[in-house]
Amino acid sequence: MPAPSLPTAKVIQVDTRGAVILEEESPETRDSRGIYFPNHIEPVSHIAVDVGGSLAKVVYFTRSPEPPSSPSIAATRGSSSPPEPLTPRSNSPSAEFPTSSSPTSSNIRHNGALTPLVLDSQNHDDFTLSSEMLRDTMLRRTSQHFPGGSLNFERFETDNIHECVEFIQSLIERSAKVNDVSIEDMRKSVKIMATGGGAHKFYELFKDTLCVEVRREDEMECLIEGLKFITLIPDEAYYFSDELIQSVSHPLPSASNQPSLPSTGSNGVLDRPSPSPPKFAVTFESNPAPQLPCLLVNIGSGVSLIKVDEDGQFERVSGTSLGGGTLWGLLSLLTPATSFDEMLKLSEQGDNANVDMLVGDIYGQDYSKLGLKSTMIASSFGKVFKKGKGKGTFSPEDISKSLLYAVSNNIGQIAYMNAEKYNLERIYFGGCFIRGHAATITTLSYAIRFWSKGTKRALFLRHEGFLGSIGAWIKNIGPES
Repeated sequence: MPAPSLPTAKVIQVDTRGAVILEEESPETRDSRGIYFPNHIEPVSHIAVDVGGSLAKVVYFTRSPEPPSSPSIAATRGSSSPPEPLTPRSNSPSAEFPTSSSPTSSNIRHNGALTPLVLDSQNHDDFTLSSEMLRDTMLRRTSQHFPGGSLNFERFETDNIHECVEFIQSLIERSAKVNDVSIEDMRKSVKIMATGGGAHKFYELFKDTLCVEVRREDEMECLIEGLKFITLIPDEAYYFSDELIQSVSHPLPSASNQPSLPSTGSNGVLDRPSPSPPKFAVTFESNPAPQLPCLLVNIGSGVSLIKVDEDGQFERVSGTSLGGGTLWGLLSLLTPATSFDEMLKLSEQGDNANVDMLVGDIYGQDYSKLGLKSTMIASSFGKVFKKGKGKGTFSPEDISKSLLYAVSNNIGQIAYMNAEKYNLERIYFGGCFIRGHAATITTLSYAIRFWSKGTKRALFLRHEGFLGSIGAWIKNIGPES
């Protein structure tokens, strides 16, 4: 059976020139910052939703002739100047909006309003209106063609899918109010582009509750389409330098000999990727463009490995059930953490050497003949059995660090073996499991560099968890819309 074809690039009509990634609001939003497109013109009123086993990811576009906040220049400590919008600030009703008073979405950012296509299709019957009403109507219609707007990202736990639906409903209602159109006209303009397993499981819920058209898109096609599009964004794709991988994975025993790492925030998280990285830091792809062939390792609740050929053919070649859901589930049993972010925070404060059996525990030193350092893990959780201690004697922080390494190392090994089998040098890692977390990125990077003897490199994305929803969103940008 022939592999399915990659959706053709001609449907992608978003103008990405001058695109910038907006500043993060907190460590929890470091993988879901908006992307500002200063030159995009066409109105967009559809919403993409990728509903996986653990998380539901939402992507939508709002109009604004100027960036809503400081672009990635401030967030990533770069030195270049942000591009200037091509038009002055307009009176577009989409540029200003009231904040939602919905209590269920009080913790969710409200980044503007959708632009209903009805504003673009009104006929000249408006001449029966008063001159003042006509002027307001024409102003609204004209403002839709000012360039500039943001792609916004939100995520919800799938177990609380009703919160996702309520957020979308609030967005539609707010957009109708801001654009001064009826809720009926707004709903006619909005389409939900749904992908992931939840596109089928929750189809009726979205359709009946929101009263809008819902389209279901193929999950794998959306992942690849999302990868192709997001790699067009400057400062999006990055990799860790070998020095940084080594420093984080196998720190030297003497602090005086330790290479200086990038500065960290109060929570210990490394600064996000910078377009002008210092030594021992992350490095951005110099040529932001889809580079095929490649292997995409999408780490969600489970893991899918997708081979993408140079001619655009793609195939799911492998996978594993040990993914983000495994880490989340086991840490829920073994630690007091109640959310994925809490679990990651615990792991940042832990020392896996208290739980894992290391090469040094067995040999007392490096096993140089096989290239194994004394700090390398020989057996995950090996000391738990060896010491015969009870569960309570191991800290939640150490358990979290150990399990994070165990899952990440397993994924890295499987990724390497498939890249080697299909002779692929470029390996992209995506999925909400990563979340810009330094230990996770380092573990995956080290596994690829170690097993490939430096011939392959792990590549990461700043919007790693949203590939499916971005792909669903971009599939509806074309001649029809």
